[in-house]
Amino acid sequence: MELEQQNNRLSNERIFTTSRVWEESKELWKLAGPTIVTAVSQYSLEFVTAAYVGHLGTLELAAVSIVQNVIKGFVYGLMLGMGSALETLCGQAVGAGQFNMLGIYMQRSWIITLTTALLLTPVYIFTSPILKLLRQDKHISELAGKYALWSIPQMFGYALNFPIQKFLQSQSKVRVTTIMLLSVLGVHALLNWVVVMRFSHGLLGAAMVGNLSWFLLIFGQLIYIMSGFFPGSWTGFSLLAFSLKSFIKLTLASAIMLCLELWYFTIIILMVGWLKDPEVAVDAVSTCMNLDVWTLMIALGFNAAVSVRVSNELGAGHPKVAKFAVLMAISTSAIIGTIFTVMIIALKDQFPKLFSDKPPVIYEASKLGYLLAATIFVNSIQIVLQGVAVGAGWQSLVAFITTGCYYLVGLPVCVLLGYKFKLGAHGLWAGLLIGVLLQTAILLLIAWRTNWNKEASQAKKRMRAWGGSTDSMST
Repeated sequence: MELEQQNNRLSNERIFTTSRVWEESKELWKLAGPTIVTAVSQYSLEFVTAAYVGHLGTLELAAVSIVQNVIKGFVYGLMLGMGSALETLCGQAVGAGQFNMLGIYMQRSWIITLTTALLLTPVYIFTSPILKLLRQDKHISELAGKYALWSIPQMFGYALNFPIQKFLQSQSKVRVTTIMLLSVLGVHALLNWVVVMRFSHGLLGAAMVGNLSWFLLIFGQLIYIMSGFFPGSWTGFSLLAFSLKSFIKLTLASAIMLCLELWYFTIIILMVGWLKDPEVAVDAVSTCMNLDVWTLMIALGFNAAVSVRVSNELGAGHPKVAKFAVLMAISTSAIIGTIFTVMIIALKDQFPKLFSDKPPVIYEASKLGYLLAATIFVNSIQIVLQGVAVGAGWQSLVAFITTGCYYLVGLPVCVLLGYKFKLGAHGLWAGLLIGVLLQTAILLLIAWRTNWNKEASQAKKRMRAWGGSTDSMST
């Protein structure tokens, strides 16, 4: 009711008042808070695994880091990107009051993601020869191949999990998932200590614990959805789920947008593996990336919140509220990013010890501290802009921008600094940061110049063309 009154007043009154800032801030935090805890907890499953494995040895940490950042990063990005199509469609359907389509959209996404997981299974099976083909260290590649093979069930876990989370997120129903994830994370940490450390089952034990943890989470969420808590949006399985033609278009655009983002970081890890002394270099950069991604989970909370706010308000025909939500989300995330930046600089000699007790790794990771801090700040803004893009349905445009900034500018600079000027990991990371900076600047300009009234009209057309009204009539 409070937000509806706000929507009605915005047409005739100034947007930037203390009361409106407070109201929008509360709405953002109501969405972002549980989502942040969910995202941090979900990523912490991998974070905890890396932390335990890191104390087995540099080779084991390098192998798991390569799998997490290259193989799982490739698959995770694809699955998350495909699931992100639901942020646009489900969010705008909620804004338009078409709750009956949400379960259908989730089922369509399951069909696509599970089929994709099946097709990608050979990537896990042939991880070792793939990494060797990419000129990674022989010993790291062989151990990574074993760990990837044992982790195949997790890929199907991703395929089921991300559509479920977008279904819940679009309806602002993430608290139960948050509680489940925290519980699973506690079990995951305990089992890793028992299986990996106490009983010395090494990488096999780490992989088995990871498989179990993901499916505990999925079964818990499925029980929640199918137990009658969503009578308007979950009405059971439907043959309408197989009407995929229009849905695939947005799904692929979403997947490409996010994959181009994540694969950029994956390529950097591979390039680090081509440096001298790859075990130490990979461990050091992976340590920094693990921390970078962990802090990104905070920004991802605002990514999800602004995506829901923008898609809901555009679907409801409230463009000024959508624009205001964008400004608030960017400002709030930037403030938090600044806090993390200061913390990283202050603790740059300490944070590597979370992942390794090897002095060379700790030294190299601490030297990357300033670049890591700058990346964390820029990402706190960039990730929110990605959420704006998903909420408004700009996935194809962002994919085009990302290609130019990352692959035509960022990677050539990485090669130039890392190899030509022999700056090693520092040069590679500096090139990575330049690509991210350029992309962020362009997305900020686009968001600033956007005609939000036109975007609201586009949202209505999308609902009619991609499943809303049409499918509703079909039932």
